[in-house]
Amino acid sequence: MTVALPTVARELALLDGAPYVVALDEVGRGALAGPVALGAAVVDADVLATDVPDGLRDSKLVAERRRPDVALRAGAWVRANAVGWATAGEVDELGIMRALGLAASRALAAVAEAGWAAGEGVVLLDGNHDYISPVAGALDVRTVVKGDRDCASLAAASVIAKVARDGLMAELHDEHPAYAWASNKGYASVEHRAAIRAHGLTAHHRRSWAIADAPALF
Repeated sequence: MTVALPTVARELALLDGAPYVVALDEVGRGALAGPVALGAAVVDADVLATDVPDGLRDSKLVAERRRPDVALRAGAWVRANAVGWATAGEVDELGIMRALGLAASRALAAVAEAGWAAGEGVVLLDGNHDYISPVAGALDVRTVVKGDRDCASLAAASVIAKVARDGLMAELHDEHPAYAWASNKGYASVEHRAAIRAHGLTAHHRRSWAIADAPALF
């Protein structure tokens, strides 16, 4: 099946009422270990007048070996980009939705430091639920289902965040190789579950999630 390429049509429409768009997409939401990451990518009329980088797709549709190169080109295409994080402990303490909002607020703060305050533009958020406003305050947030597939700015945010999080999980793998995080990236693979049974949980696990995934182990 042929997948349509992401376009800038939605972003261009939003520029009718805003000087720029801050696109946000999350990575790592469903993992048992590691942080959740929110990628932010800022685009304006000048960016949107140029060609979308070759190979830019939703990160799930880009081969792992190609993602770093695509992420570099995506980062060079947008005005600014950043990744905000919420730790496994924050996911346990706050719940996933507020943790996503916290990570998003950190990504927005980073692009604001570069001169692109979200309050002066419009925020384009992948998904169907605005988890940003309860944490970051009153913003013009527009949600779009499957936006990382259809919107080039969200695809850029997606692949930038994915590469950053995968790199972090590879580093954490070196500290805890039994859990195979270099390959499963903290998700609930067979090897990961087996390692939890054999070795228990680390400080990088979302304890509430791991217990819910396999309550008989705890």
